[in-house]
Amino acid sequence: MIGRLKGTIDAVGEDHLILDVHGVGYVVNCSTRTLQAMPQPGAAARFSIDTQVREDSIRLYGFASDLERDWFRLLQTVQGVGAKVALALLGILSVGDLAQAIALQDKTAVGRAPGIGPKLAARIVTELKDKAPAQTTLDPVLASMVGAAAAQTSGAIEDAVAGLVGLGYPRAQAMAAVAAAVRALGEDAATAALLKRGLRELAA
Repeated sequence: MIGRLKGTIDAVGEDHLILDVHGVGYVVNCSTRTLQAMPQPGAAARFSIDTQVREDSIRLYGFASDLERDWFRLLQTVQGVGAKVALALLGILSVGDLAQAIALQDKTAVGRAPGIGPKLAARIVTELKDKAPAQTTLDPVLASMVGAAAAQTSGAIEDAVAGLVGLGYPRAQAMAAVAAAVRALGEDAATAALLKRGLRELAA
């Protein structure tokens, strides 16, 4: 099995690229996010590879890091998620954003990917909660606001989240905005300041 490839980019297509490794051109399927970050043909590149062998084909999927490849594999443990859907999701969300969406049970964020409807989005965030790859890091401020830990956050933080929810923002989005506000202003910031900064984050 191929686990990593290093070579020269020969060509880039809509959903794949051709990597020249010592004269052999490997077709490597990639997410749109990965392809958009690729340098021009002729440049050197290195990929973490997931090799999938079928009766009638062998497909290589390339990722910028081992962590992204781990998420690709993990997503496919959910019923209804194949390689195409997993790749589409990683094209919409970075691994950090994906970890955050799952931690916050944000079905809307996951459902933005092509091929993922509301039911499948709900299944993904439910089944993968607490199953993130070991190397995944979640914003520590945001992590402290998830699940049971939310009860331990300061009153100002929870009030700011409630304020944004009251303005019509989804709770997951409100929590992410307030977490960004806390990083900028500090955990002792007042509710009004957190609300103001949170609204700026949402408008950005």
